[in-house]
Amino acid sequence: MKISVIGIGHLGMIHARLLKQRTDIELIGISDASPERSAYVSKELDIPIHESIDMAIAESDAVIISASTKAHYEIAKKAIIAGKHCFIEKPITSTYQEAVELIQLAEENKVIVQVGHVERFNPALMSLQSYSIEPLFIEAHRLAQFKPRATDVSVIHDLMIHDIDIVLWMVKSPVKHVDANSVSVLTETADIANARITFENGCVANITASRISAQPMRKMRVFQKSGYMSIDFAKPSVDVYRLAQENEIPNTAIPAMMLGEIDAGNQSKAILFEQPPIPSINAIAEEHSAFIRSIAHGDPIAVTAHEAMEALRIAELINTSATRTITG
Repeated sequence: MKISVIGIGHLGMIHARLLKQRTDIELIGISDASPERSAYVSKELDIPIHESIDMAIAESDAVIISASTKAHYEIAKKAIIAGKHCFIEKPITSTYQEAVELIQLAEENKVIVQVGHVERFNPALMSLQSYSIEPLFIEAHRLAQFKPRATDVSVIHDLMIHDIDIVLWMVKSPVKHVDANSVSVLTETADIANARITFENGCVANITASRISAQPMRKMRVFQKSGYMSIDFAKPSVDVYRLAQENEIPNTAIPAMMLGEIDAGNQSKAILFEQPPIPSINAIAEEHSAFIRSIAHGDPIAVTAHEAMEALRIAELINTSATRTITG
């Protein structure tokens, strides 16, 4: 399988470096709007340079699109029409309508589109695969220090969209209502934002994102009837507090200790504390593996264009709600 990387900024270079190490595909080249950047990455990683995006698409079976968000639609459209599979970095496109059009094109041309919501592959989140996740309330904080790159979009589309995607994936219920506030400090778009999302099943998610924080943070807390989960995407680590099942003996493979017995009517409930083992994986490399398996073996797409489109739709609702709040 021949793959090219289009857009080799900070993230694109990571994609290229990891793909270069694989033996199940051939990284045939890179392409970037900046000739200087292309030359640097080509020399650093010993990868050929495509003369143009059109050539990168024509010579590849699949492309990794990690150019600026504003360029995603046009590049992906060309690739899809040419019948090439696409991995598109998040957000899938600049606007919801562009995402709708790409999905229609992908269906017509029978190509696979996976979107780079990389936190789905975070080792902390992967460690929860054996747990039942049925949230009633979610609180998330994603704070970062200011970086000049990625300021072509708001903090909602840059950082918050990670948590929007995870929350939608966890809750699996239509969004009923969105309230939001945001502040522009260093850029022309929102640099700090908070959103409260209410779902039709009654779950509520409170999400905060900032790209001008002194200390970085990527944490999420999930409250549900059976217990509570605290996820640190940065460490990564997970703490789980849950009610023990009747006559349950804690699995010795998972560190667990009895916090206490609680009288609840005629029954006694035991609260367990667990720290599930964190797998030693590279999230971006796992994204690549999932993308390649979908193309080569027909595996389900890990993060579909439809899921990414819905995350983008909610991000737009949050942005509209926040703007309306600011302007009064």
